[in-house]
Amino acid sequence: MARIVECVPNFSEGRNKEVIEAIVDEVRRVNGVKLLDYSPDEDHNRTVVTFVGDPENVKIAAFNLAKKASELIDMRVHKGGHPRMGATDVMPFIPVSDVAMADCIEIAREVGKRIGEELGIPVYLYEDAASADYRKNLADVRRGQYEGFFDKIRQQEWKPDFGPDEMNAKSGATAVGARVPLVAFNVNLGTSNIEIADKIAKTVRFLGGGLRFVKAMGVKLEERNIVQVSMNLVNYEKTAVYRAYEMVKMEAQRYGVPVVGTEVIGLLPMKALIDCAEYYLQIEDFSIDQVLEKRIVE
Repeated sequence: MARIVECVPNFSEGRNKEVIEAIVDEVRRVNGVKLLDYSPDEDHNRTVVTFVGDPENVKIAAFNLAKKASELIDMRVHKGGHPRMGATDVMPFIPVSDVAMADCIEIAREVGKRIGEELGIPVYLYEDAASADYRKNLADVRRGQYEGFFDKIRQQEWKPDFGPDEMNAKSGATAVGARVPLVAFNVNLGTSNIEIADKIAKTVRFLGGGLRFVKAMGVKLEERNIVQVSMNLVNYEKTAVYRAYEMVKMEAQRYGVPVVGTEVIGLLPMKALIDCAEYYLQIEDFSIDQVLEKRIVE
């Protein structure tokens, strides 16, 4: 069985197509790596990239992407709806096939060390790769965002794991980690009132007393003049996509606001969608082996 690692870097550019393509090209150029998807978002001003490959070539592609992003993105002028602290904002490594979480932790440390030392960018390890428990949660690491990190980085407890102990003004800071697959799932609401989206997000997310494996925030979609509840489901098997959707929908009804659509950012495991189909269609004893495409691939 081939050893396969997934990498899902997020970089802080979602509007300039030439810059986006130049950064993603760094993945395309590496043999032994397959680009699966990249999803630019103009409102978030952010692009999510997904690629897989053998561990050694994934490490090369990940570093090259971070290097190109540091050359082409200037955080001093960056604005967007999504929390961010760096040109390459986050870079998680995920075990897929014949690779253990321990392997991904080691990959995160190797790549993080290169980014810190060779690019002069402060690097923070997070999730399973975190150097301390209080650094596991990405939201805690990124709190303060780019603008606040110039002061935050001076605090002893927020000294970077790799790289300089001062903020890189152009490239910001980068979080590099190892984690299980997550689902980036957004619910769009039929209102332009961002306060409603913020209140719903606070109710739905775990930190606000909501669903255990959900992180959420309100985002304004300027071009469509609506708002959304943007969520990361960090364990879709324990908190299903349909459960998060139904809670957002229920909370929106309190404010007389309809759900006008949803979106998935990047890729998601087939099981996450199978769980939704099983729930909404009330299919009894359904098996993933009943999916035609899965049987053909096998």
